[in-house]
Amino acid sequence: MTVTTSRMTLADFLAYDDGSDQRYELENGELIFMPAESDINQRISSFLFVLFLGLGIPSYRLRIGLEVAVNSTRVGVRLPDLSVLSEEGAEELTGATRSMVLMDMSAPLLLVEVVSKGQEKRDYRYKRSEYAARGVAEYWIVDPLAARVTILELIDGFYEEQEFKDADRLISTVFPELNLTALQTLQAVV
Repeated sequence: MTVTTSRMTLADFLAYDDGSDQRYELENGELIFMPAESDINQRISSFLFVLFLGLGIPSYRLRIGLEVAVNSTRVGVRLPDLSVLSEEGAEELTGATRSMVLMDMSAPLLLVEVVSKGQEKRDYRYKRSEYAARGVAEYWIVDPLAARVTILELIDGFYEEQEFKDADRLISTVFPELNLTALQTLQAVV
């Protein structure tokens, strides 16, 4: 649901406060209300957070609820379900008053979007091009609705994609030690 009819700048977005605890993305200057996540989406995000901790990624490099500034027609802001930062990216956020990766900061190593009903076009199309332009090394689209996990690897400025279903082992160039199937991810169980 679009909230505003006039175009917002990043500065407008950063200053926006409607007095609620609602979450929003900024897409092409429009404020987009983000509804509460479904239970399965929250379970998948939490599951992956714990899984990455188990791979030895320190908790200060993992984020749920991190805002990421992106280039769209205008500067936009996305709310991926899970973010994995580089060491440098985590340091850049130290002491920040808002958990947001700005355009002049290091891109996250990995962004994960868990698809919600009605958000498919945004996750598969718009965020794909925005995250590639932002320089995000790997972008995962975990789609419980279609029962698949798509991993997009940034190569020469564009994403190359691999799709995984059922017992397919996920292949990540950012995390080659990962030992996880699509089904385990979609069901949020090992």
